[in-house]
Amino acid sequence: MISWIQRNFQQHFKFIFAVLLGIIIISFVFVFNASSGLGRADRQILAREFFGHNLGAEEGQARIFGDANLSATLQLGYAGFGSEQLQQYALQRTAALHLADLFHLPTSTNAEISEHIKGLRAFAGDDGQFSSARYSSFRDNLKTGRLTESDIRRVLADDVRADKAQRLAAGPGYVLDEDVKTQLLRADTNWSLGLATVGYASFAPAINPSSADLAKFFGDNSFRYEIGPRTVVSAVNFPISAYLGSVSVTEEEIKARFDASPASFSKPDSDPKALKALKPAEAGDFALVHAAVETTLKTERAHRLAIKSASDLSYAVFEKRITPDPAAIDAFLAARNLKRQPLAPFSADAGPAEFDHSPDIAAAAFRLNSSRHFSDGLPHAQGAVVLFWQETQPARTPLLSEVTAKVTADFIENEKRRRFVELGRTVKVALESRLKTGDTFEQAAAAAGRTHKIELEARLLPAFTAREPAKNLDASIFGTLERLEKGQVSDMVISADNGVFVYVANKQLPDLSLANPQYTLARTQLSALTARLGASTFINELVAAELKRTEPKGN
Repeated sequence: MISWIQRNFQQHFKFIFAVLLGIIIISFVFVFNASSGLGRADRQILAREFFGHNLGAEEGQARIFGDANLSATLQLGYAGFGSEQLQQYALQRTAALHLADLFHLPTSTNAEISEHIKGLRAFAGDDGQFSSARYSSFRDNLKTGRLTESDIRRVLADDVRADKAQRLAAGPGYVLDEDVKTQLLRADTNWSLGLATVGYASFAPAINPSSADLAKFFGDNSFRYEIGPRTVVSAVNFPISAYLGSVSVTEEEIKARFDASPASFSKPDSDPKALKALKPAEAGDFALVHAAVETTLKTERAHRLAIKSASDLSYAVFEKRITPDPAAIDAFLAARNLKRQPLAPFSADAGPAEFDHSPDIAAAAFRLNSSRHFSDGLPHAQGAVVLFWQETQPARTPLLSEVTAKVTADFIENEKRRRFVELGRTVKVALESRLKTGDTFEQAAAAAGRTHKIELEARLLPAFTAREPAKNLDASIFGTLERLEKGQVSDMVISADNGVFVYVANKQLPDLSLANPQYTLARTQLSALTARLGASTFINELVAAELKRTEPKGN
């Protein structure tokens, strides 16, 4: 992940730098929700102290969150963090600086800041190491922006002090010998495995549910088939086709439409029988696509006329204060030579089938009710429409007869999976039995496949460790290994719609003594991790305690 970030940061440095500057020069004013007690949820709260900063004031928020955003951006090499993530980091960073004051840590020196800069990903070169050219470019760009070198230096100096405070709070990071051994066992145990795979898609047992089976399955799972609320509306449609005859365009307008976007038209292939994809038109292809451009321009204008007619109707209904009474609506429409058509009831997710299940029309329909019984003019692919509300049907559980096809499909899938799991148990027993008779793993898999009439593909993996894993080995396999010893076969593991049996052909444990160099390395790594977790926990507790201390009192 880090390598990916670095590569892309180098390739797009100028763009990312511009974004970085654009973001970090903006003061971050966070508006906390009322439940957090921060910000302006209660206008009577004039101050909310947090380690010497007023979270109730824009200035205090801007300093804490603006500095934190710049700090995170320089450390990670990219900008654009979620508000919650940045808020958490900003509060933790402020608490760490408070610790630095309590510990009487001195101001960061130029040498310390320079060393810190060399470890920032924002200034890393193509090799991942510090690039003086990147850093120089960054400083040069500061001359044209609102962000100054003093701003950068202040943030970097605070980061150095915060790091020192966190290391002091972390302590040595205590680790038990058993923890080190467990880590070594996980990372350096040498595995020689056999894998036997059966495909779920190729598993096709004959499943013929009876009426009683379907009825029971439906009764047990009726919640899966509940039909959500549906709206019943009628519609006055204004199709594009009704307006095409009234649209006229000039040759100049056709040419201007083409010149605006030549590539949006496809020029015909010279060979009418060719099956190749049509190529986008270019500036010199106007004559080739003239007819298509003219049709497109006329359709666009006809569409606008349809939308205008729909909007005019909606406004007229509003202006004349037409009531929801069906007779009043029909009389009003008849006077304008219009007629509404009923639509099949539809849900908010599905949308009306008559208009290609348009989600926009569905959303507008579900905003209608007895108080607001007609919609605005709503565009759709073939024109525009005005909806008239009739009723909203509540959610209901359907009869089995209404959803028999879906229930049957779900039953068959559910039963197939159950039988697939059962197959896994019997195949495992078969593999173990054949291995005990002296068969190789490949022979055992072939015999089990013949017995159960399935395709059981077996393969042996070269020896590997978790530190240097086998190529394309699914991560789910590692979770299985911790429970297996040499000669054992795992339960069937479901991985990517396949069932996989893992056979441990050999298992060599690593040296767990102090003489193993990896032992010292593992202890060092675990100690560092434990220390970081301890420091993080301690600082989070500081943050929580400070927020609790200054929490506004209820009236």
